[in-house]
Amino acid sequence: MLTVTDLCAGYGPVRALEGVSFTADRGRVTAVLGANGAGKTTLLRTVSGLHRADRGSVELDGKPLDRVAAERMPALGLAHVPEGRGVITELTVEENLRLGGLGRAGSVDAADLDRVYTLFPVLADRRAAVAHVLSGGERQMLVIARALMARPTMLLLDEPSLGLAPRIVAQIFELLRGLVESESLSVLLVEQNARSALSIAHRGVVLNLGRVVADDAAEVLAADDQLRHAYLGF
Repeated sequence: MLTVTDLCAGYGPVRALEGVSFTADRGRVTAVLGANGAGKTTLLRTVSGLHRADRGSVELDGKPLDRVAAERMPALGLAHVPEGRGVITELTVEENLRLGGLGRAGSVDAADLDRVYTLFPVLADRRAAVAHVLSGGERQMLVIARALMARPTMLLLDEPSLGLAPRIVAQIFELLRGLVESESLSVLLVEQNARSALSIAHRGVVLNLGRVVADDAAEVLAADDQLRHAYLGF
């Protein structure tokens, strides 16, 4: 379980998060929703150690993460996939995957690669391809697969649907649903497409100007017309 308590963070005088508190349960998808500028990306960056909080606490399965460096997070079970599909384009698919396992305890072996190739058959077919030839959807699958090489218990995903065709988005979201169900993986999903995110999420947290304005079961949020129109855009 990921527990965020009274989290505050900013950039100089600009307050991006103000007293954010919520929990993301084990084996569930928790969607973080809200308009641009709501603080969603800052939340993920602060949880994963890329941005330092001004106040508050973050715990994963009871272990404090507040002062943990970002590069140590995978060893504690947390992996972060930032927005932007940041593959290393000069490396092959398999070389990118092997990099994903470097932060965890123990070395990467054939079983680790077989596991992600089973989850992402398209990557298995292109394992020797240099990453710059991949399509946008394939790159998004690669960065998710690379994060899974660390065998995390909590996966942070920032805007995985950005710039992708609806068919590819549906494939990726269906894959996420399967990962949660088959591997008890927890996912904290930041997504601008609130309708799609709520379709696979168990719970949703809605941010507005850095504050939590709603925190409830996904189906409850999706059915709240006033909330949807005010904050979710559908």
